[in-house]
Amino acid sequence: MTNFASRRFCTILRGLTRTTGGRIYCFTYAWPSCFAVPVQPAALDLLTALSPVLSRWGRWYVFGAQAVIAYGVPRLSADVDVTLALTPDVPERFAIDMEAAGFSLRVTDPEFVRRTRVMPFVHVATGMPLDVVLAGSGLEEEFLFRAESTDIGGTSVPLIELSDLIVAKVLAGRPKDIGDASGLWRLHSNRIDRGRVRSTLQLLEEALGQSDLVPAFERLARDGPGDVC
Repeated sequence: MTNFASRRFCTILRGLTRTTGGRIYCFTYAWPSCFAVPVQPAALDLLTALSPVLSRWGRWYVFGAQAVIAYGVPRLSADVDVTLALTPDVPERFAIDMEAAGFSLRVTDPEFVRRTRVMPFVHVATGMPLDVVLAGSGLEEEFLFRAESTDIGGTSVPLIELSDLIVAKVLAGRPKDIGDASGLWRLHSNRIDRGRVRSTLQLLEEALGQSDLVPAFERLARDGPGDVC
């Protein structure tokens, strides 16, 4: 659980795409007339190469800053993060498969992967970093179950569910994560399962010996929904 709290979270979302000035824009499905969210072509290329590999190795989802962007909150990010339920749990074989698809592992010490349950890659074609978090039991299993399939440039990509993203951001706890959660709440409070977010954070407080997660969520929820356009 402590490793989960320290991870970063990233993705991109469904919608019509168009190019403008060399950038690709994704109109979010919640309010297509309100948001034109810039999506890096490198991230699209990375996910197109990544999706078929991960689909061979288990359930997965994209999370973090890119997911925040996908849900309509502007955010800068230079990498992609995913969670994968690696099946079978053989990181060495998975790394070989990833290398064949154009991803180079950025660490050479097997102990690093065993200790952190994170496999840091770089997508050779674009130079974009990719962190693959190897899922454990419990909360990450629930997140995997609720991930929502999203079409990105013709590639099906699972995206972390909105309420789960709020939990992940509050748990991460950095100022920019709380800012992300606040932005998501202002835009999507009517779609967020407030009871589930609160109960999940309560369980995390008990597991981690903390008492600050629910209050952090309640503070941002008190801001209420903002203007969506």
